[in-house]
Amino acid sequence: MSRVLCFLLFLVLIIQTDEVQSSYAGSASSIINPSKVKQISWIPRAFVYQGFLTDLECDHLISLAKSELKRSAVADNLSGDSQLSDVRTSSGMFISKNKDPIVSGIEDRISAWTFLPKENGEDIQVLRYEHGQKYDPHYDYFADKVNIVQGGHRLATVLMYLTNVTKGGETVFPEAEEPPRRRGSKKSSDLSECAKKGIAVKPRRGDALLFFSLDTNAIPDTNSLHAGCPVLEGEKWSATKWIHVDSFDKIVGAGGGCSDQHDSCERWASLGECTNNPVYMVGSSDLPGYCRKSCKACL
Repeated sequence: MSRVLCFLLFLVLIIQTDEVQSSYAGSASSIINPSKVKQISWIPRAFVYQGFLTDLECDHLISLAKSELKRSAVADNLSGDSQLSDVRTSSGMFISKNKDPIVSGIEDRISAWTFLPKENGEDIQVLRYEHGQKYDPHYDYFADKVNIVQGGHRLATVLMYLTNVTKGGETVFPEAEEPPRRRGSKKSSDLSECAKKGIAVKPRRGDALLFFSLDTNAIPDTNSLHAGCPVLEGEKWSATKWIHVDSFDKIVGAGGGCSDQHDSCERWASLGECTNNPVYMVGSSDLPGYCRKSCKACL
């Protein structure tokens, strides 16, 4: 056998191996290990998945977010408009579902763990809490009639911790009830005073907290009140996925006439073209947009 033929066969073997590894990585991204999940609360339903994200995934989300961070806002209870408030002092940004293969893999895993469709989720919001920053007690379901229109109430929240926090930064549920098997257990001595006011989860890099904001009968669960305790030492990075009772991707108020006019619209939108090229993507008074569905411009 000639050296050239041997070399060509070697190249084919490498290509086939890479394809198998790529295929395995895609399928493995949604594999869930129930042994890593523990229930921390009975009411509301709350669970922690230890090691939900890899170090690579944590670093990747932080890297994507760093240059895009803006002061976090909250929804006004009456108008539904986003507004700045001392209730929430972090900074954050959103990462689209189709941003890249790593983000898509995380989205797949969230769907597999929660048994909820990807389309019901909002884009992942990455947050940074610096020293002293926090999020006062609040609910993730809506009090206004504006935000609830798209996808209905937020049914569940997946909060992923991207860094360890030296002190503080816990997620605390002041109205939660512990599972019966945990009654009488002592609170961890390394929790901050804020975290000792309820059932608390300490941020650990790679862990994910899942809790439900609605009861099983779809009524808002007031016991789901929760807060992000102030960061006392270090810095806290987290990533939040809010999941609705219905599709959040469905365009509302379009009378069924909202669509994309090109097969690449979704990809272009994920690359930021809705903002970079709004006349073509969204349209103007003289020209209808070609990608209004992917740009969510049909509201």
